[in-house]
Amino acid sequence: MPDRHTRLIRLIAPSGYCLQQEAAHRGINRLQQAGHQVDNLDVVTRREQRFAGSDAQRLADINQLATLADLPDIVLAVRGGYGASRLLDKIDYIGLQRRLLNQPVALCGHSDFTAIQLALLAQTGLITFSGPMLAANFGAAQHSDFTQQHFWQALTAPQFALAWPTSAPDCSPRSGRVWGGNLTMICSLIGTPWLPVHQDGILVIEDINEHPYKIERMMLQLQQSGILARQQAIVTGSFSSAAIGEYDNGFDFTTVWQRLRESTGLPIVTDLRFGHEADTVTVPLGARGELQVEAGTARLSLSGHPILT
Repeated sequence: MPDRHTRLIRLIAPSGYCLQQEAAHRGINRLQQAGHQVDNLDVVTRREQRFAGSDAQRLADINQLATLADLPDIVLAVRGGYGASRLLDKIDYIGLQRRLLNQPVALCGHSDFTAIQLALLAQTGLITFSGPMLAANFGAAQHSDFTQQHFWQALTAPQFALAWPTSAPDCSPRSGRVWGGNLTMICSLIGTPWLPVHQDGILVIEDINEHPYKIERMMLQLQQSGILARQQAIVTGSFSSAAIGEYDNGFDFTTVWQRLRESTGLPIVTDLRFGHEADTVTVPLGARGELQVEAGTARLSLSGHPILT
């Protein structure tokens, strides 16, 4: 159910300029009509080239969280795109850790924002939420009750479970640290200090506009760099807008996931509604998780994440 408390929501725009201005303002209006306070509105219209402002402005969106007199309840990314990677080596990780660790503050977003979320997890241990953003989700022309219910559940329930139908084979319970997000952004962090190193991880992935062969290539990069060997399981979300043609001759995502099962021995649990689609769950990156599949139903239980009080 939607959260009925009044929340202070601070907008940030660390990535691309928001072309969907109408959607962004619709999202602001919806949040305000639900009783929430929304601040830092200037970031929605801010622009430099293809970015939501200069590098210094977008970096300040993140670093100011370390010095705000009053912390917001929710820090919400306006949109993704490209730009977060340019900021990673200048983020005030020590200040953010000191100010935000063990505080009831939810940093939310996905797509390009994955880079910042994983860097924060790697450098500070901060758990953030891979979930809806202002323009694409809260401002969508068609409001998704599914997305909203899962968002507020993740931010307010100390323990919750995601359950969904899957074509994946049964697997016994696997426990580990849940992490991941956008696959392209995960792979862009390999070999950098910004990628978390989790033994016994549960890797949750999604992407958009990437053909199955490109997804396989990225998964091979994760495998050949030793990252998949440290995982307990992989959960796949949505892989939107990938056009498969005649040349593929049956090479599709099912092929990719099955080959990965065979080459890694890992459970690859498919079909979670997570990513760039209108309906998406919210996943706390860094939370404790337990995953199992039985008789065509997957269940991922999550705990240990910060919750709004």
